[in-house]
Amino acid sequence: MSYQARERLRTVLRDLAAAAAFGSMVVSGSVPLWAVAIFAMSLALALFGKRILEGRGKLAGVGLGLLALAAFGVVLLGRLDLVVAACAFASAVTSYRMLSAMGPAADRQVLLTGVLMLSGGAALSGDLLFAPFLAAFALLAIPALAVGTLDSPMDLPVGPVLRHAAAGAALALLAGAAVFIAFPRLSWSLGARRTSPGLGGATAGFSERVRLGGQGSIKTSPRVVARVHISPEPEADRLDAYWFGRAFDTFTGREWRGAGRQLAPAPSIKLGPSGTEMLRQEIELLPAYSARTLIGLDPVVSFGQAAAHTQGGTGRTQLVEVEGEEVRFAEDALAYTYYAYSLAFPLPRKERISRDRFLSLPEPLDPRVGALARRIAGGERDPLAAARKLAEHLRSEYRYTLELPGEVEDPLADFLFERKEGHCEHFATALAVMLRTLGYPSRVAGGFFGGERVRGSFVLRAGDAHAWTQVFVEGRGFVTVDATPDANRAGQPAPLLEWLSLRYEELESHWRGWVLDYTLRDQIDLAYALVRPPREPSVGATLPPLRAWLAAALAGACAYSVWRALTRRAGRPRRHRASTLLDGIERILAAEGIERRAGETTEELSVRLASGRHPWAPEVSRATRRYLEARFGRRPLGPGEREALLEGLRRSAPGRRRV
Repeated sequence: MSYQARERLRTVLRDLAAAAAFGSMVVSGSVPLWAVAIFAMSLALALFGKRILEGRGKLAGVGLGLLALAAFGVVLLGRLDLVVAACAFASAVTSYRMLSAMGPAADRQVLLTGVLMLSGGAALSGDLLFAPFLAAFALLAIPALAVGTLDSPMDLPVGPVLRHAAAGAALALLAGAAVFIAFPRLSWSLGARRTSPGLGGATAGFSERVRLGGQGSIKTSPRVVARVHISPEPEADRLDAYWFGRAFDTFTGREWRGAGRQLAPAPSIKLGPSGTEMLRQEIELLPAYSARTLIGLDPVVSFGQAAAHTQGGTGRTQLVEVEGEEVRFAEDALAYTYYAYSLAFPLPRKERISRDRFLSLPEPLDPRVGALARRIAGGERDPLAAARKLAEHLRSEYRYTLELPGEVEDPLADFLFERKEGHCEHFATALAVMLRTLGYPSRVAGGFFGGERVRGSFVLRAGDAHAWTQVFVEGRGFVTVDATPDANRAGQPAPLLEWLSLRYEELESHWRGWVLDYTLRDQIDLAYALVRPPREPSVGATLPPLRAWLAAALAGACAYSVWRALTRRAGRPRRHRASTLLDGIERILAAEGIERRAGETTEELSVRLASGRHPWAPEVSRATRRYLEARFGRRPLGPGEREALLEGLRRSAPGRRRV
């Protein structure tokens, strides 16, 4: 490969490594758009070889200074996070060096600022997507440095160097992972972990009202909005469970609203009596959730120990109850964690409600709604039995769909008597209104349905958002009755998207367990797991398990490798055979009076001889090229080849002539 091609390859690898480092920050969703635009434009110019800032160092320095003052001025005003500002400034410095003159100094500075951007990416987000960008930076930066060591202007075999460098980068990553696992350190979670908004924006949440209509496209979203660890752990891969978020009691004919009053903030909220069998839920609401409403398995008894996660850190937060409807976090944040306690089995409870509040009907109401309810319920006097009859009728006679027309004058009557198809909000509204026409207090509840296991926890997707009906039963309170067909309650993403999302969540779970939340306790448990005997050893088994032997063999191999490296270093180093050829070349040149200048390599001397048309130049160039191939190109010298090259060089000696 020619010298110019090597220079081009080195700068491309360097700039792509910087792009990987910048990407590790961008995936957090925190980097300002102006910083993304500047870096993207600079990267494009650099890859096309347009060094527009070459020779304009002073102008670029002034620009960077002004940018630093502006960025940190915005920080002082409280409009930009300090870490985000530092990351944006590091990307600007990288852009400047990519567009300036090429050379070793610029390469080192670009890769150094790349390391700074990686550190910024780690500070902004602990997301799984950070890992591939880190690996990409290593796999690109190491070959860039390796090619940079071949600074000879002669044509050299670069392929073997790149292969060795790539292998070295892979080994470095594996060694880093091994050191990470083996040596004690502080857990990421013990530091000031930051939460980032991530890419893609919010996809789920709770609003102050539920309006009938729309396409209901959220049901097709596979994006995970919550992670839950339940204790005792259910023995199921999928849950048929309702996650209550909030209730709506007032129906205007087009939308549901709440009318509850907001109570004073408190560190914990108790909603009902506790039982002997409780389900404890440790819930994490992700940035995609985008709401301040707490959710929990229905029926929820209490919420507490809430923490708000922002880009500036994590802190405790108060909870606010909207009486009879909802529990909210007292402050806005990107993500939240808290505990919820729910009853494993319903308990008798004494609860008084305002019947008028849960019996109100919109005016005017189509009289066919009440007539249909009376016909289906018959003479049933039990509210729960009547609700189940109505729900069964809706499930069997009406079709679930996400493809709805635009606005209609009376969406409930249109659903019941015209289209006879709709999504969960239509089914829940129809059941609640028909119950009210029969004199049974009811309301519409919103939250999520389902839950899918990922390792030891469950995830809720945006598509699991759901609405259902609750009917009031004396001595039991509000009881869930769902009129939506069973198959349409949980999320309905495309099979491929669902599979990809699940695989990603599994990787994310491993990443969180083995990286973000990996502690000294985990290291001890891992070491113990390698040597402890099986729980049910076979008869007569007294030897350690196979994994213990494998761990011992691996440790022994590592110890032997270290010992060999130390003994070789302590002894006389063995010279490469090609180095003796270089020694012979230099001795012959020195004997003929051809001396190297200060700092000049043998390769550069060969080029100088060729440019001066020295009669020795062809033989010197041939011998030097063969040395480089044997030393770095993995093309060893054949038997007698060294002596033949040196003899040819001696025969071509023109006599003592100083260059």
